[in-house]
Amino acid sequence: MGGALLSLIEDDARFALAGALVSADSRRVGAPAGHHAGLRYDCDWAAVGPLDVVIDFSAPAALPALIEQCLARHAALVTGTTGFDATQEAWLAAAAAHIPVLQAANFSLGIAVLIRLVREAAAALHAWDLEILEAHHARKHDAPSGTALALGAAAAAARGTSLEAAAVYARQGQTGPRGPGSIGFAVIRGGDVVGEHSVQLFAAGERLELVHRATDRLIFARGALEAAYWLAGKPAGRYTLDALLAARAG
Repeated sequence: MGGALLSLIEDDARFALAGALVSADSRRVGAPAGHHAGLRYDCDWAAVGPLDVVIDFSAPAALPALIEQCLARHAALVTGTTGFDATQEAWLAAAAAHIPVLQAANFSLGIAVLIRLVREAAAALHAWDLEILEAHHARKHDAPSGTALALGAAAAAARGTSLEAAAVYARQGQTGPRGPGSIGFAVIRGGDVVGEHSVQLFAAGERLELVHRATDRLIFARGALEAAYWLAGKPAGRYTLDALLAARAG
């Protein structure tokens, strides 16, 4: 994602790159950061110049330093990192009292629209069985994906419940019949799949499928850049891609 962002920023006059950070053990440390005026990948925030917004696609362990630096620099934060625990989510919420924060599990604008459609379908077809299937490349660490969880959370909220109460993450052995109101998840990992998400709703005699397939990682970088441009300069608070879409729609 870092490389995709750098390639797009090179040709986007809205942005000037202040720095490109990676972990201290990354093989990229010291390598050129694209073709950006001699900038190189670094692992030290001291190498980063003045900035308005930070785009983060890293790991949960990087969050404390990330928040500390954004607060110190009064910079907006756009983060696509997934796998945060409850404590880390609380840190993000606390940071949003001082800076604008936009957090999304997936920065595809198509996925943002899919979440809207899932919310509407889950509410309208309240009694239908609902299942979420996701597929990603073999190197992905977390399962289900953050996007699948976001889809499930949207569906659960639309039905007046929570994902914690409704989710079924595994089925094996003599499970008995499907529980009414549950939201099932199925996970596929293999090859170089960029990302596929299918939300399926079932009733007697019919099925509705809402599907998004990503074939190019650049879509996530493009969405993150749109979010960063829109978020910079906003008042402190929590923001969503849904709010960005609403602003675009006027």
